Amino acid sequence: MARDPDIDAVYIASPHRYHYEQARLCLEAGKPVLCEKPFTVNAPQAAELIQLARERRLFLMEALWSRYLPVYRRVRDWLQGGQIGEIELLTSTFCFQPERDPADRKFAHELAGGALLDLGIYNVSISQWVVGGDPQKVSAEGVLGDTGVDELTAATLTYPGQIVSQFTCSLLFPAANEFVIYGTRGRVRLHADFWGATAATLLAEGKEATAVLPFRRNGFEYEIEEAMTGIRNGKGESADMTLSETLGNMRTMDRIREQIGLSYSFE
Repeated sequence: MARDPDIDAVYIASPHRYHYEQARLCLEAGKPVLCEKPFTVNAPQAAELIQLARERRLFLMEALWSRYLPVYRRVRDWLQGGQIGEIELLTSTFCFQPERDPADRKFAHELAGGALLDLGIYNVSISQWVVGGDPQKVSAEGVLGDTGVDELTAATLTYPGQIVSQFTCSLLFPAANEFVIYGTRGRVRLHADFWGATAATLLAEGKEATAVLPFRRNGFEYEIEEAMTGIRNGKGESADMTLSETLGNMRTMDRIREQIGLSYSFE
C-alpha cells in the first residue's frame, strides 16, 4: 500500500504500539500521513517521525479529532474573547470500565496498553490546547495492574502562570467524563463525553449559555478535511494541531509514565 502510486495519503488507525513503524514506512515511501492518537508510544519516536516528515517535506498530523469538532471551536472563541477571565484551573476525567481481557490492547503490555496512552492523551492534549504550552511541573500517581500497565493514572500539570490541570484516567470505573475550565470570571464545561462533545456550557457573570453543535456525520470528518486541505495545499502540518504540540503531548506523557513507573519492554 505504501508503494502504491495511486494512493495519495495514509490514515493509520492501528493500535498505537505500531504507529511509529507504520508511519515511518509510509513517510519513507513518500506518503503524507494522518496518524491516530496517541501519535507514538513515546517522545523519541515522535521526534524521529517529525524530523523525517520535515526532511521529506511531507504532511504529517496526529488525528486527535477533538481539536476540530465544532463545539471546541466555540469554546476557543469563548476563551479568546475573555468570557471567563484569566484561566486558573482545569479538571477532567476519562474513565470507563471495559471487559477485562488481558489480550485486549487496553490491557496488553506488548501493545502499549494502559489508561494514560489510550485515554489520558485527551486530558493532556486538551489541557495543552487550552493553556497553549507545555507544563513546567508534572506530578502523577498510578495504579499498575497485573499485566503491568496503568489501570488508573491521576496527574497534576502546572503550567506557566500557575495554571493547574488535574485529571484522572482509568479503566476501573465509569466517571462524569467532563472537562471544566475555571477562570477568574466564570467557567466553561465541555459536556460528557468531553473528547467527542457536541455541547458546552458557559457560565459567566451569573449567566449561563449552552452551545449545542452536532456533528455533520460522525465527528471524524473534521480532522479528515483538515488533513485533506493541508495535503492539497502542500503544507507540512496542521496549524490547529501542530507537530510541536504533538511532541509536547508525548513528552508530558513520558514524564507522567516515569513518575508512575510505567515503561514498556519494547522501548
